Amino acid sequence: MAFILFISFIILLRIGELLLSKRNEKWLLQNGAVEYGHQHYPFIVALHVSFLISLIIEYSLQQTTSYSLLLIVFYFLLLAFKTWVILSLGKFWNTKIYHIPDISSIKKGPYKYFKHPNYLIVIAEIAVIPLAFHLYYTTIIFTILNLIMLFVRIKEENKALQI
Repeated sequence: MAFILFISFIILLRIGELLLSKRNEKWLLQNGAVEYGHQHYPFIVALHVSFLISLIIEYSLQQTTSYSLLLIVFYFLLLAFKTWVILSLGKFWNTKIYHIPDISSIKKGPYKYFKHPNYLIVIAEIAVIPLAFHLYYTTIIFTILNLIMLFVRIKEENKALQI
């Protein structure tokens, strides 16, 4: 039951993030934003959808239903950090890479300390969510795939931010 509630929460949260991203995207485009890295974006979507599917499949196949309360609490701490990131970026937060020419990068909130704090959260989430339910195959496979994807993504984002 804990897994069903937790995965349902995560799915609803992801849908909410996509809706917020879409709303921010409209504002960004109305204010002259240019999209970068659109070639890899479908792969990011596929990665995250596959991650959710993998969680459900691996959990369904395993013999135990135990979970780590400590890791679930840690996930909610990550969620608080992600909220700080989203609030710090405001209308500039997006799941895609947009840049408005002649507007400097955000340097408040966690962006005072890290160049890409959101990606630190994503790396941790990809590991913590499955580990909370002892889903080791999903943890290993998607941690590796996510790191490969972030290598491409951060390179594109850094290019966009230099313009």
